[in-house]
Amino acid sequence: MTTRDELTVLPPAESPDPKALRILNQCLHTGWDDPTDHPVVFFLQMPAPPGPPKLVGPDGEEHVLPAEVFEVLREVVSAMVEGKAVTVAPIHQQLTTQEVADFLRVRRPALIELLDAGEIPYEHVGRHRRVRLIDALEYRHARSERRREVLDELVSVSEAAGMYETTATPQATR
Repeated sequence: MTTRDELTVLPPAESPDPKALRILNQCLHTGWDDPTDHPVVFFLQMPAPPGPPKLVGPDGEEHVLPAEVFEVLREVVSAMVEGKAVTVAPIHQQLTTQEVADFLRVRRPALIELLDAGEIPYEHVGRHRRVRLIDALEYRHARSERRREVLDELVSVSEAAGMYETTATPQATR
């Protein structure tokens, strides 16, 4: 089986039954025991079978879905119910500096400064730097947490100084 570099899927423009995606979305989020009168998904009225989620092909062949795949499927269906397109792109565990910069939405030179400062761990592969995906994810999470803490502190300082009650209309600065 070959994998594609990237796949973008649009939600169905016209579905024979517009409830089908909504029902699938509901089942993925709440379980298989929600009653429905949809004839194609009558089996959804039955309780969920014990065990991990499975994907059953048209020929009846069953494939056990790992929890991570189930979560991706859940997110894809949720997005499609909202009328959004979905892109699935595999990403390597070891990223180039440009891939990490794109992922973090910073310029590559700024990323290099972070790497040199020890903010994000990396390793050399030949002459090139590689960053583990997990390290990029951890840095992004930590950066988000720091940003949230700074904003919370700014709000508390502003509240303490009474800046929220000062004026409801902007004052002219010039």
